[in-house]
Amino acid sequence: MSRLHDLYREYGQSPWLDNLRRGWIVSGELERWVERGVRGITSNPSIFQKAMAKGEDYDEQFAASIGGGDSVADAYWDLATSDIGEALRIMRPVFDESGGEDGFVSLEVAPELARDTAGTVEVARALHERIAQPNLYVKIPGTKEGLPAIRTMISEKRSINVTLLFGLERYAEVIEAYLAGLEATDGDLSGVSSVASFFVSRVDAEVDRRLEAIGTERALALRGRAAVANAQLAYELFLEKFTGPRWEALADRGARVQRPLWASTSTKNPAYPDTLYVDSLIGPNTVNTMPETTLEAFEDHGVLARTVDADLPGAHRVMGELAEVGIVMSDVTRTLEEEGVAAFAKSFDELIATLEEKADRLR
Repeated sequence: MSRLHDLYREYGQSPWLDNLRRGWIVSGELERWVERGVRGITSNPSIFQKAMAKGEDYDEQFAASIGGGDSVADAYWDLATSDIGEALRIMRPVFDESGGEDGFVSLEVAPELARDTAGTVEVARALHERIAQPNLYVKIPGTKEGLPAIRTMISEKRSINVTLLFGLERYAEVIEAYLAGLEATDGDLSGVSSVASFFVSRVDAEVDRRLEAIGTERALALRGRAAVANAQLAYELFLEKFTGPRWEALADRGARVQRPLWASTSTKNPAYPDTLYVDSLIGPNTVNTMPETTLEAFEDHGVLARTVDADLPGAHRVMGELAEVGIVMSDVTRTLEEEGVAAFAKSFDELIATLEEKADRLR
């Protein structure tokens, strides 16, 4: 058994793979990751942009789609849903063995819909109906406009991965959307699942930049501490919201907690340990989705210990110290949300442009 297996068996955290490409499906690499302990897969527009823009893995299917009269955008969705479908097949045994806890594969709605509630509902519903597998997560950005879409999808008993979360206030709103969605539907709730993807390393990247601009000794001493503290306080909020009479009434109907999923957990700053955002956030009822390099690093030398709530007072102190030196976390997280939406939209636009060029050559 690997360290990834121990992470789940001993500490209740599910390691997921934050990458997907056709070559892994064809070669059997994806099955090997599952054997090593991976329990789910996440994708996003940036991941598909990197996978489809290089090499020839997608050319045959793309040529057939274009030759059949599909638009480039329709051809993209054919390519993406084919990969997702195969990944769902590979992960289905994990889903079944875990009683529906793990084994999920995530596919995101088009980034252009991040500020469009009605469009998000329409596309998320269509993706669930098109793919129609119980271990599919459709990813919806946790923007203000995404909140009603999340509630609607959960009320229709469709499983959702809420993505691009950075701040505690928005996270509380996402939890409320999940609970309200569950309360808006009747009957057994055991088939409804959700995770809340809380981004980690990008918080340090933005806060560190601001601390360096402040430049005082006290400010510089706080570099590399904001992201972990922020995520640990998100876990504290998770524990608070999924207890008490309101939650117990839903749990009696089979409802599952909406697990926090730690995303963006590769270390951006080479001065920080390469497993910083894994080692520091281990605890029950959580997911950590990692790119393959971080999975390899954790399997090699990650530290297995319950850390996510080992020092919550310390996390509060860090946030207080950041405020004292002039860091306004609400502004940090607003900036990161806007940049995240823009970055995914840029990746998607670049992908479509690349496919347009391929289509022109084929024509």
